[in-house]
Amino acid sequence: MDKNVISVKTVEENIDISTGIIYRKRIAVCQNVVPEILRKVNILKIPDIQLEEESWLNLQERSMAIQSHCLTWTQYASMKEESVFRESVENPNWTEFIQRGRISITGAGFLNCILETFASAFLKQGAQKGSCAVPTFSQE
Repeated sequence: MDKNVISVKTVEENIDISTGIIYRKRIAVCQNVVPEILRKVNILKIPDIQLEEESWLNLQERSMAIQSHCLTWTQYASMKEESVFRESVENPNWTEFIQRGRISITGAGFLNCILETFASAFLKQGAQKGSCAVPTFSQE
């Protein structure tokens, strides 16, 4: 759904026979969304960023968990995101969406704080999109 996603490749997919949980691991290639002013720094001057996403879809419990982390800049940054979509206990027609993110940037000197602030804003923007992209839990 995100216009910055260039490609997504499923690298692993399987179903746990005992639970019915569908597991997927995907690698996404996204456009580098770091602002041009920050790309003056050599390590930020790359066209694409790679992310790894793992998901667990449980159709019986009508829930889906997703974990993703950045594969680019791992020597300088750690960016991890966890999301859960599940049926609401208040109303089975509603979906609860819970998201957590962690960001840590080192080795960029005075830019650490600026880059963490930018990454935080990027995750918040993703959370807003995630709340609009509620999964449908059908067995079709």
